[in-house]
Parts: sequence; structure tokens; C-alpha cells
Amino acid sequence: MNILAMDTSTPRGSVALLCGDALVLDEIFPADRSHTSELYPILQRVKKLTGAVDMIAIGLGPGSYAGVRVSIASGLGLGIAWGAELIGIPSAAAIETAEAAYIAIGDARRESFYFTRVRGGECIEGPLLLDEQSLREKLAHHPEFPVFSPAPLPSFPQARIALPRASIVAARAAAGHSIIARGNLEPLYLRDPHITTPKPR
Repeated sequence: MNILAMDTSTPRGSVALLCGDALVLDEIFPADRSHTSELYPILQRVKKLTGAVDMIAIGLGPGSYAGVRVSIASGLGLGIAWGAELIGIPSAAAIETAEAAYIAIGDARRESFYFTRVRGGECIEGPLLLDEQSLREKLAHHPEFPVFSPAPLPSFPQARIALPRASIVAARAAAGHSIIARGNLEPLYLRDPHITTPKPR
């Protein structure tokens, strides 16, 4: 099976192509300003390396909502062209670490954080949206788990920096681990949309 994987949920984007057991392409790129400018040239190289893929795996976050949507839109277009199955995996289940079990946390804005507990490539708890005190309590209940975050968190200095990588998304997809969506994908957005109404005139 040929699997194309993408993750653009953090300021570091990545693309991987897994053909059978061989990792044919594994590229990372800075995505802090524009995901598309770096992503699409890599996808052009993917097209030259393989006639088609059977599955497209997308890291759904939590993370950059706009970044994840870029991957989803790209995956939808390529999936239609290739007739490939589209699947979604939490990016927190695909971070670069040698640890078999860990906790992934991150800033979810508005004085909140996300929390995910991962073991053996599966999300066994979360992603959850928590306030600072609730996250401290969660971490205190699982002192045996190393803690990772995609960016420094001043309130949680014990969190080590680790980012998701598309090659790990591909490996999770190949193993059938942590697949949370098929076909119609949406970013992992842990709260209802924040909508403001115009002031009355």
C-alpha cells in the first residue's frame, strides 16, 4: 500500500510517502508564515515518485486550524484525483519521540490547554480541552508519563519540545492506529467556534 501523509498543525510542516515498508520521501519545512508555499512543491515531487497512492493520512491537530485545513484541502483534491482513501489522525499521536507512552499538551488559547495521553501509537485519553488547574491535576495523576509540547509553555516547564512528523502519521496509518476520521475530515477543534455579533447601530 502507498500512503501519503501530511502534517501542518505546527510551525514545522512535514510530508511523507510510504510505499509498502519503504519510506520513499520524508521532508520537513518551516510553515510558520505560509503552509502552501512549501507544501505544494513537495507534493509535486510526490506525484513524480508514484503514479498514485492508496491512502492519504492527515494530522488533524490540535494545533494550527488554518494549517490543518491546508492539508485537508490538499488531501481532498489528491484523493479525488487518485481515488485514495482519506483518513485523519491526531497530530499528538505522531510526535517525534522514542517514548512508547507519553502525554502531549499544548496552548489552546484563551487560558486553556489541550491534553492527550498516548500509548503504543494510540490516543488512550483525549484530546481534551482543560484550564491550567485541571491540566496540573491531570499531569499529577500520571507522573510516570513524559510530557511533550510543540512549543514552550511557561506554566509547564517540565514539557519537552517535540513536534509531530508526517512519517509517523504514515506509520500510524499503516498500522491502523489512532484513526479518528475517514473521508470528510475536520481539524481537531476542541471548543465551539468563537463567533462575535456586530454591535447594534
